[in-house]
Amino acid sequence: MLDLGEMLNDFLSDVISALPAIIAAILVLIIGYVVGKFVGRAVNKIVEKMGLEKAFDETDAGKSFKKSGMDLSSFIGGITTAFIIVISIVVAIQILDIGGTVGSFMVDIAAYLPRLLGGVVIIVLGTVLVGFLANLVGNILKPVFPSAKSEIADMLKNLLQIGLVAVILLIALDLMLLSGELVYPLILGFVIIGAGIALTDGLIKSITDDHKEFVPVAGYAKFVLYSIFLVIGAGAIFATFEGVTNVIANISWAFAIALGIMLLPVVYNLAKKMTKES
Repeated sequence: MLDLGEMLNDFLSDVISALPAIIAAILVLIIGYVVGKFVGRAVNKIVEKMGLEKAFDETDAGKSFKKSGMDLSSFIGGITTAFIIVISIVVAIQILDIGGTVGSFMVDIAAYLPRLLGGVVIIVLGTVLVGFLANLVGNILKPVFPSAKSEIADMLKNLLQIGLVAVILLIALDLMLLSGELVYPLILGFVIIGAGIALTDGLIKSITDDHKEFVPVAGYAKFVLYSIFLVIGAGAIFATFEGVTNVIANISWAFAIALGIMLLPVVYNLAKKMTKES
């Protein structure tokens, strides 16, 4: 049985032997924080002096960025600061060289921090860039269509934006190691639903503008198309769950039959009205 004095002596020896590493790790963290703050502020000032922020703020994406309470220079400076601090944390944990399960866990966390930061940066900057590109494409497409068909350009812009946001999310989630069998169907399902809603709104508006006789059934048509895309999107989201696909298929059939029955009087009244007008 170990003597209490011997145990205390061993403990103190371990603490003393670890002190240089602890002090070095603390110094690295302090230096990293100070350097990060200094470099972040410097980058902030450089971005302001270059005039990039002013030019960016005049764009639609910049205005959206501003409304969220952020400005470009502060964001880039903050990201620079965070990146340097993350690096200092990684170095400090490596200096400590903690063994065992706790040490491995801390090393894994330190190794993951750059991925997490990178994923957040991709999502934030990516969505801003997507908004800018979508608006740019929308403005380019508008002159292509007649002024009465401007909703088609808006529809294409929205579809492009939805698709690009999905790509940005996939890239960010892959970087953060959060992708998998559940994530891809989830994103695909929401893309289908979002694209379906945008497509429905654009098409219905275009049709009703040209054919006023369809205005009374426009709401019903929207409901039908929304429902179809919702069912398809739900099917994509739950595609990986065993048995759910069959349930959704049965619901879809029942829904289609119900809509068909509901559609009969609408078609009859519409045909009757068109016959009278002719």
